[in-house]
Amino acid sequence: MNNNQTIEKLKQMRLGAMAQLHLQHVKNNELNDITADEYLALLTDHEWEDRQNRKIERLFKQANFRQKASLVEVNYASNRNLDKNMFVRLGSLDFIAKKENLILTGASGVGKSYLAQALGHQACMMEYKTIYSNTARLFKKLKLRKIDGTYLKELNKLLKADLLILDDFGLQAFDNHARETLMDIIDDRYNKTSTILSSQIPVSAWYDIIGEGTIADAILDRIVNSSHRIDLKGESLRKGVLKNE
Repeated sequence: MNNNQTIEKLKQMRLGAMAQLHLQHVKNNELNDITADEYLALLTDHEWEDRQNRKIERLFKQANFRQKASLVEVNYASNRNLDKNMFVRLGSLDFIAKKENLILTGASGVGKSYLAQALGHQACMMEYKTIYSNTARLFKKLKLRKIDGTYLKELNKLLKADLLILDDFGLQAFDNHARETLMDIIDDRYNKTSTILSSQIPVSAWYDIIGEGTIADAILDRIVNSSHRIDLKGESLRKGVLKNE
């Protein structure tokens, strides 16, 4: 048996991790104390784990998070108005499986973005396709896509995301383009995928911010009625631990 040929064939079949491990065992002469079935299982598991890890790395890269965030580092201080049981349940990502949404509100610096991205990081780890974006920047990008004719293509990318995180929602006034874009996004994703909205603006003020009563009604009906809601309190965490925002 020509091991070099075997390794090259594995590489050509895009089984690089399997080829690397086989080469290592051949060089170290570690093939004597293992059965054929055990060795095949070892190579297969190694290739499988490598592909899973690379897939998760791609998901993180595509998500375009602003910062690293972890569920295990979430601050549950009593003055934050963050119910641990509720958020731990959200961390199971059952809300994504049920196509439900999440609304995070609170003053600047209280940790909305961190919580949203912590859930996003967990979603990537669980192999859910996730997209994170500042809302205003996303709307500007989609406005340019209308000009160059790729608007529907970009909308389709958003629709394919299992979890879409819209951060800093409502900080800029909605013009006709922003309203129509938001309606397109929410309508396409309604009952199909999950969306997290993070905002300094209380939900009670969203109707006026969105404007155009009919469109605002349609958008809020699709967002609010299918959402879990967390209204964070307390002082800005930027004064202390920056990682929580």
